[in-house]
Amino acid sequence: MSIEINNESGTTVDEVGLTELGRFVLDAMKINSLAELSIVLLDADAMAGLHQQWMDLPGPTDVMAFPMDGEELPLDAGDRAGPGGPEYGSSPALLGDVVLCPAVAADQARSAGHSTEAELHLLTTHGILHLLGYDHSEPDEEREMFELQAQLLREWERRSGRGPIHPPQPGTGGEIRDTRGGRRG
Repeated sequence: MSIEINNESGTTVDEVGLTELGRFVLDAMKINSLAELSIVLLDADAMAGLHQQWMDLPGPTDVMAFPMDGEELPLDAGDRAGPGGPEYGSSPALLGDVVLCPAVAADQARSAGHSTEAELHLLTTHGILHLLGYDHSEPDEEREMFELQAQLLREWERRSGRGPIHPPQPGTGGEIRDTRGGRRG
């Protein structure tokens, strides 16, 4: 799995940790081991520019996901077995870019009462799930995506020894599972 980090934020970030987390999430989601992912970190001004350009919203945001082909990973229900099933897709794919803003992440981390590193882990996981076709525009989609996100983060923290950075969320089980049951949305 190839994960490239491009830190243009001017902020020191644990790039190795983000790479390891990205690899963990893609492995847990059974993404082809030859897949490629890019994680870009931007300062607030650059992120505000992207936010305005692509979402027509002012100001910086925390994370944006840009699938390589302009759409989520193109998998049909037969390919999307989810964690525990065969690898997604039969060939390697360039997944796209997860763009993070450490300055916004730091503000959110303070409000949430955890570290900026923990917030960047959450946002990285969130962005990767968006690249894989998960969304949260509807209440059911939001619950499914956020449960899977919480499960992935808890398992990452357990395996990496980074401690309980993210408290368990109500209604989330212990094992990582694809809550979408093969659906795409």
